Amino acid sequence: MLFLLIVSVLILIAFLLILPPLWRKQTVQEADLDQRNITIAQHRLAELKENRLSGGLSQAQYDEQLADLEQALSDDLEIKSHVTVAKSQGRWVIYVLALGIPLLAGSLYFTLGNYQAISHSAEMSVDPEALKLAEINKMVGGLAEKMKANPDDAKGWLMLGRSYKALDQFPKAVDAFANAYRLLGDQAEVMLLYADAIAYANDKNLAGKPTELVFKALALEPDNMNALWLGGMAKVQQGDPATAIKLWKKLETLLPPNSEALQEIQDLLAKIESESPQAATQSEADQPTQVAGVALEVQVSLAPELLKATSPGDTVFVYAQALSGPKMPLAIVRKQVSDLPLTVSLNDTMAMMPTMKLSNFSQVKLLARISKSGNAMSQSGDLIGSIDQVTLADKKKNIIVINGSVK
Repeated sequence: MLFLLIVSVLILIAFLLILPPLWRKQTVQEADLDQRNITIAQHRLAELKENRLSGGLSQAQYDEQLADLEQALSDDLEIKSHVTVAKSQGRWVIYVLALGIPLLAGSLYFTLGNYQAISHSAEMSVDPEALKLAEINKMVGGLAEKMKANPDDAKGWLMLGRSYKALDQFPKAVDAFANAYRLLGDQAEVMLLYADAIAYANDKNLAGKPTELVFKALALEPDNMNALWLGGMAKVQQGDPATAIKLWKKLETLLPPNSEALQEIQDLLAKIESESPQAATQSEADQPTQVAGVALEVQVSLAPELLKATSPGDTVFVYAQALSGPKMPLAIVRKQVSDLPLTVSLNDTMAMMPTMKLSNFSQVKLLARISKSGNAMSQSGDLIGSIDQVTLADKKKNIIVINGSVK
């Protein structure tokens, strides 16, 4: 309706500009010929008289030219002078314009146009979700093309992987996260994204590479909630409910109170414990036995000369490693510089894998490291202190002074 109103106003304005000049009468006036000829003759007579008096004309010449003037004036006065008013002509064009143009325009529009294209119903007929999805696909496609030209952009690969995962394009997400992992190495967040994408691409199966990545991430960040969740799922799929219960119970202590995630994990724990009572009993029995059987007391302090190189919020990792073989922590505690000096007890409850725990070794290496980035992986510039060899049977307090840096 608004469109038709606007068109009508525009047509009316056009008519107001075009029609009034066509409607007005047009008059054409011609000069009075008699009066004009008389005036000319009078001027010519005055010139003849002046020439005669000045001697320019003789009397004979004067009389001859005067006769000619009178004869010419007599001939001219026979033409009738008139003023003609032209009758109004061409007014039929007004009616053609006033009626023909709207009729022609209307017929063309209703034949060739689509009035629904400007209606709200047309707008509502477009699915906003489909439009949004199309825009997202276009942006993701643009990012994918950009990554082909810049394959060493780790953050770009992470963004592309997350985008593909959100679009449920899991094989493409796997490729993107694989590139990010290639560039960034063993970072917990990257490994968990990569593992999750592989699992979804394989019908949510965590066996193989995903499980390896998840437990690597757990070794780096024991309190990573996503790693604890995926680790528990991997153990359930492997038929190891006892370890799954252990991981999820730890996750239960980290989740916000009264949250949906907490309720979900409690429901899963209740279900798995009811289906595998032996696993639940084993999980409960493992905790005190391990704590009582194996524990290393470690006292950590920072050298005074390095105090200015740290901030209170910097992360402190205190952990034990095997003297040879994998560098995965056998037990690890995460604190802050503001907690120093501190004393911690490392025990089997802090192990992330049943086969990699303190009680499986007679001697270990103890380390305390300050990381500004909070990354559990050792990086150049981190401050570090260590004891190269500790016997687990020796119950003495182990003192570590952080007085060096990672090269």
